[in-house]
Amino acid sequence: MSPARPVPDPAGPGQESVWDYPRPPRLEREPLRLRVVLDGLVVADTLRGWRVLETSHPPTYYLPPEDIRPGCLVPAGRSSLCEWKGYATAFDVAGPRSRAPRAAWTYPDPTPPFAAIAGHVAFYAGAMKACFVGEERVTPQPGGFYGGWITSRIAGPFKGGPGSMGW
Repeated sequence: MSPARPVPDPAGPGQESVWDYPRPPRLEREPLRLRVVLDGLVVADTLRGWRVLETSHPPTYYLPPEDIRPGCLVPAGRSSLCEWKGYATAFDVAGPRSRAPRAAWTYPDPTPPFAAIAGHVAFYAGAMKACFVGEERVTPQPGGFYGGWITSRIAGPFKGGPGSMGW
């Protein structure tokens, strides 16, 4: 028996509800600056990012490889299969003092609706020192499996935490 769909939190002024995001997911440009920091080093910084929006999930952000510091991504092998985007390849993220295992991923050859993010890289916010959308520091999507970034611009509840598997 699957759990009942949760009651969406009310979206405030300037917020989007993740319960209004589509399934299958939608890809769209992100106009705000995206930054990823590990060990005090900015490992990625772009104004050319994308976000994937899927029902019950905070957005997952994809950054172009040209805007990622050379040498920070270390191949870690195939990580997963997404029913919507295809096969992902994982990376360790290397900073000056530490290495975050399997903390980033890419879709080298995504399905046609997601072709624009081929080779772009997403990061698990919880494995980094900090990730930012605009000037706002994000909170990682709960649970550690999904890679969404939570900001004040979105309302939940968010898939990933205990009891949300069947959402």
